[in-house]
Amino acid sequence: MSNLTTVTEFLLLGFSDIRELQILNFVVFLVIYLAGLMGNLLIVTAVALDQHLHTPMYFFLMNLSIIDLGSISVTVPKSMVNSLMNTRLISYSGCVAQVFLFMFLGSADLAILTVMAYDRYVAICQPLHYERVMNRRACVQMAAGAWISGILYSVLHTGSTFAISFCGGNTVDQFFCDIPQLLKLACSDSYLSETGVIALSACLVFSCFVLIIVSYVQIFTTVLRIPSEQGRHKAFSTCLPHLTVVSLYIFTATFAYLKPTSNSTSGLDLVLDVFYSMVPPVLNPVIYSMRHKEIKAALGKLIVWRFFTKNKRSIFL
Repeated sequence: MSNLTTVTEFLLLGFSDIRELQILNFVVFLVIYLAGLMGNLLIVTAVALDQHLHTPMYFFLMNLSIIDLGSISVTVPKSMVNSLMNTRLISYSGCVAQVFLFMFLGSADLAILTVMAYDRYVAICQPLHYERVMNRRACVQMAAGAWISGILYSVLHTGSTFAISFCGGNTVDQFFCDIPQLLKLACSDSYLSETGVIALSACLVFSCFVLIIVSYVQIFTTVLRIPSEQGRHKAFSTCLPHLTVVSLYIFTATFAYLKPTSNSTSGLDLVLDVFYSMVPPVLNPVIYSMRHKEIKAALGKLIVWRFFTKNKRSIFL
């Protein structure tokens, strides 16, 4: 394949050529996917319906759950269908859509996490100004900025990636269309232009990480000045879920994108790729629901309400 126009489809990496293992892969991915959907849908529903959760922190958490819903839905269903249908094909347009949505949701995820770090900084370091700084309008503007920046970031990456000529075949060493694997198929001259975009995006990502780190340095400094141990524990406990989610995000992304590149994909590489693309969306709602009493209470009310209305409906029927 000498140029872009001849590429009409790509071949994704399969987990196995054995039919029984393909079915097993489908079942495992289905369980993980349903767990991610259920957890994030419960968070979104609980925050939307419970008036006690209509605060900036939970507003941003709802945005994070919506992003996680989309993120896990971009890659997993296609892999499940391919395993079930015993195929590896994905259309050119489908690959473009996967790249755009995955980059959009991933960058929006990082932006929301950065905004959430700022929210915790204002709540702990400037509590008297919290309601003024984190008012409804400001929260909506920050959330909208995160989503819009994700779109712009993704348009830049997707456009530069698929403007290249593919000279290395159409086999993608990944179970979904991922930019680093697509660049392996690129011609050298086009690869250099995409490298510039990657360098720019690396600076933006690094800036978000710096903002998060600076926020937590200020938070830790303020928390350590609180005289009572109970006060320090209460202040830090509100940050722990977010800090855990950020650490999980950094840990999985670091292992996925900074691991040594090779011409052949090993089983370990595939496991790491599955880990960073699927585990955070599944664990994020678990982390927040376990650490926040308000979320647990809202989820309990939601489950009880659903159970009550279902039984009430069955009685009348």
